[in-house]
Amino acid sequence: MDKKLRLRLNGNRNVVGTLRGFDQFLNVVLDDATNDTTSEKTPMGMIVVRGNSVVSMEALEHIAPAVRRQGA
Repeated sequence: MDKKLRLRLNGNRNVVGTLRGFDQFLNVVLDDATNDTTSEKTPMGMIVVRGNSVVSMEALEHIAPAVRRQGA
């Protein structure tokens, strides 16, 4: 959460934004999103992307590994 992502969507589209939330269907909420498909970066604000449109996602910031608790 709160990390910058690039989503590759069907139809050869790309969106970059900050992950604010998601659900079990991979519906994703991105904040400060921009359309990254063309050389012009079109600002889109806060958007919801349906999970069935997502082809792949790429983290653009380092994501620390989860810490495992002893005995769990």
